[in-house]
Amino acid sequence: MKRRKFIQTTLAAVPLATSAPFQSKVDRDKKGFKVKAGEGRYHGHIHLKGVNLNIQDVKVSGKDTDGDLAIFEQTGLSPKKGTPLHVHPAQDEIFQVLEGEYHFQVGRDKHQLKAGDSIFLPRNVPHAWTQVSEKGKMTVIVQPAGKLEEFFVTVAALKKEPTQAEMVRIFTDHEMQIVGPPLNVD
Repeated sequence: MKRRKFIQTTLAAVPLATSAPFQSKVDRDKKGFKVKAGEGRYHGHIHLKGVNLNIQDVKVSGKDTDGDLAIFEQTGLSPKKGTPLHVHPAQDEIFQVLEGEYHFQVGRDKHQLKAGDSIFLPRNVPHAWTQVSEKGKMTVIVQPAGKLEEFFVTVAALKKEPTQAEMVRIFTDHEMQIVGPPLNVD
């Protein structure tokens, strides 16, 4: 009889334990923030080297979200250039094209995106993109944030164009893996 009473009491407490509001891992700042158009929250404009010569502006940093999310605005200044085919083992990405035209590969599927179009790139699926238009702009959302922000800062700090072997190492150091060449968009 005591066992039955213990089980009933324990089961009655379960809804109370699971109905508590979600608690963040760390105490986040309780204030929102605004990032103006054409500005980055951290690092100023991040001028990339290596994969392309685009500009990244951090709009929401992983530092703001305990690593849960990062949002970037990418200004495309590299027509006919893009990323190598690569994998993020632990991050999903969403791209929304704000201006210009891009080609994407997700797994074996290829897509053309123009202003207003969005695409979801699931984690662990090889993907690449190339800017087709002369200029372009995209919002990039990464969840969880991972080390992509640090990747952008690292390639921006390079003194010269990296070799292919250096890019493989930089991708690996930032939890990504190159698995093929960039998209060809002749």
